[in-house]
Amino acid sequence: MSMTRFVTPDGLPAFLAFLSQQGNRVLVPVEKPAAKRSVVFEAWEEGKPFTLAKATVPAKEAVLPQCETLVSYKKSKDPENPSRVSIQVDDTPQAEATVVFATRPCDARGYAILDRPYLKGPFADPYYRARRDALTVISLTCNSGCNTCFCHWVGGGPTSPEGSDILMTEIEGGYVLQAITPKGEALLSASSLEDGGDRFGKVEEVRKAAWASLVPAPNIKEAPQKLAAMFTDVEFWQNQTDRCLSCGACTYFCPTCYCFNITDEGEGLSEKGGRRLRSWDNCMSSLFTREASGHNPRTTKALRMRNRVSHKYSTYPENWGSFSCSGCGRCISNCPVCLDIRAIVLAALEAKQDKAE
Repeated sequence: MSMTRFVTPDGLPAFLAFLSQQGNRVLVPVEKPAAKRSVVFEAWEEGKPFTLAKATVPAKEAVLPQCETLVSYKKSKDPENPSRVSIQVDDTPQAEATVVFATRPCDARGYAILDRPYLKGPFADPYYRARRDALTVISLTCNSGCNTCFCHWVGGGPTSPEGSDILMTEIEGGYVLQAITPKGEALLSASSLEDGGDRFGKVEEVRKAAWASLVPAPNIKEAPQKLAAMFTDVEFWQNQTDRCLSCGACTYFCPTCYCFNITDEGEGLSEKGGRRLRSWDNCMSSLFTREASGHNPRTTKALRMRNRVSHKYSTYPENWGSFSCSGCGRCISNCPVCLDIRAIVLAALEAKQDKAE
């Protein structure tokens, strides 16, 4: 059994203080009162209230900020020869040691899904790598499933360790923290928390009950092949996406979406210079694939949804061997028209089966 520690609910603020004193920015779930209750990750500071509820928005910004500066530059003219211009460029990745506290296993798996294209492709992204190396993930396992969660459909589960450095499980009287990686073990070893080994039997009972609460998952192993076969069936995609508003909520709330746009701001010869930015983009937007010529290969929302679903369940698995979806269910719970990606995948499976008959 790996290293374990135990903390009471009253001891969590002191544990967060310890994490902060180690030089980390500690991101915790914070409840925001509004017409529709939301929970977002914010930097913790002494006395700041936090919650252990599932966040409305995943802590994806820890590795992929909504907007980041990739390169800043400034030009200067030679006073003696104005036609000669020199340029200073700063492309240093900006990363600070960060702990994401009490995220859920589905969101931690989101980091593992992002790791593959950003770190294991032909070219590793230095900006992503710097933040990922500086990140420690403490996940709170789920005690039960909910009607929009489907982590077990896509290879995860309420207690999945993938992407986490530490798994935290609630038992009677407090929380047991289990080290998953050497980084997590080093953090727990440095803390003053008491050993949790004698309580691990309770942890296993809780985790087993969490799995038992899930509705059995359908077999979607053939989804990559079936969706690829349905790719040219435009009528199918139109039927599945008639209700879609192309608002982009499904992409912005997703822990595994990583489409981005590149823009330049400023001018090198100005006082502030210029910079190149990378920002989140939305593949459901009609502007996403519009070319400079004005041509758009995905003119309708059906074609854009086809691309989104096919990427997650067909092309990404073809390239990386797993689904580009952690089953968190946010694209379902936050969709204003209740479009369900699970229904689309199942419809594709059934449609292909019908044709085969």
